[in-house]
Amino acid sequence: MKLDEEAIAFNLDSTKSTNASIDRLVSLIDQPVELLGLGEALHGGEELLIFRNRLFQRLVENHGYSAIAIESSFPRGRLVDEYVAGRGEASYEEMAQAGFSHGFGRLEANRELVEWMRHYNSDPSHRTKIRFYGFDSPTEMSYADSPGHILRFVLDYITALDDACGKSYRQKIEPLLGRSSDWEDPATLLDPARSIGLSPAAGQLRIEVEDLMAELVVRRPEFISRSGREGYSEAVHYAGLARWLLGYHAVMAEKSSQRTSRLLGIRDACMAENLAYILSCEQGRGRTLAYAHNSHLKKGRMQWKFGDELFTWWPAGSHLKEILGSRYAVIGSALGVSDDNGIGQPESGTLEALLTAMPGPGRFISTRRVQELFASQAALSVRSGSLKNPTYFPLTAKSLTDFDWLVALDCMGYSRGGPPLPG
Repeated sequence: MKLDEEAIAFNLDSTKSTNASIDRLVSLIDQPVELLGLGEALHGGEELLIFRNRLFQRLVENHGYSAIAIESSFPRGRLVDEYVAGRGEASYEEMAQAGFSHGFGRLEANRELVEWMRHYNSDPSHRTKIRFYGFDSPTEMSYADSPGHILRFVLDYITALDDACGKSYRQKIEPLLGRSSDWEDPATLLDPARSIGLSPAAGQLRIEVEDLMAELVVRRPEFISRSGREGYSEAVHYAGLARWLLGYHAVMAEKSSQRTSRLLGIRDACMAENLAYILSCEQGRGRTLAYAHNSHLKKGRMQWKFGDELFTWWPAGSHLKEILGSRYAVIGSALGVSDDNGIGQPESGTLEALLTAMPGPGRFISTRRVQELFASQAALSVRSGSLKNPTYFPLTAKSLTDFDWLVALDCMGYSRGGPPLPG
């Protein structure tokens, strides 16, 4: 059987074609899947974002999906979820900057996704309301958030149930937090000495957070009976997130050759924990679509060559493989040409050239079938990278085991609303 016959072709310009291909894909994915990942080959791929929106809409309308989680700060995502539920800020513009990290609120495709979700939820005939989550750690590329916001969420929860207890913890924790600007100094990315993550106050704060978590666990029956299981679980998760964030800040202060790899590993492990928590929230409601860079959702080890340095870590997808087993499946993405992103025609002998030679202009293909039918995959070469977009990582032969499926688009522009790329 020819590989071309295995491809599920679609055309984004045709809703009928796209929906039919999505339906076919879902029918072939193992039934136990509760979390479906969609990786992006680069940040800022317009057609891929449009495809993500079409995919999620179809999954909601026909396949029992109830939530989407994207590569944006978990705590910030709460604001977006309030908006899609018809609460919170009155307009997208008022919510977007605070509701997304990494500047993703500027992307028009994200606006279109969120507005569609809000409109869907406003229809009383849709009894299951869909939810929005961020699942990234509370970090940016050049700094990490102050733990203050996250810890105050937990303190507010405890105070509402036990005023004296909450005040006691607040008196111990608030003086240790200091100024947010000291935690969020972008200079710490390149200069560990600028980080306060190993200061005496930060060390004491980590001890207090452990005590705070112990309080939540020891009084679990009482707190659940008074606040409900959902509120309790959220507070516990926020406390755990504060622990992750303080650990991240501590590593930022280290002078070590492994510093960057450890930071990348902590971020991805936190992503996985956030997604596991999100699945627990969606239990009994429906399935979840997760959208992030290929490098976060892949099931195998990640390697990133940056100058003379090689960073290695376990991405979120590798953790999810162990946590969820067959309940997690992931679609990686590939692209042919993107002039806007400085990506030319894929060279002969590359995986991208093989994929885009199949019927299209878009197509799904099972990586298992590629391995079975393309005996020489070990000899695949790696295509050239991007001249403009540093977030583009070409596929390799290893991608055939990193992902369960691949979606390949012939052409891709740059996102509406994205920051300017180099000329």
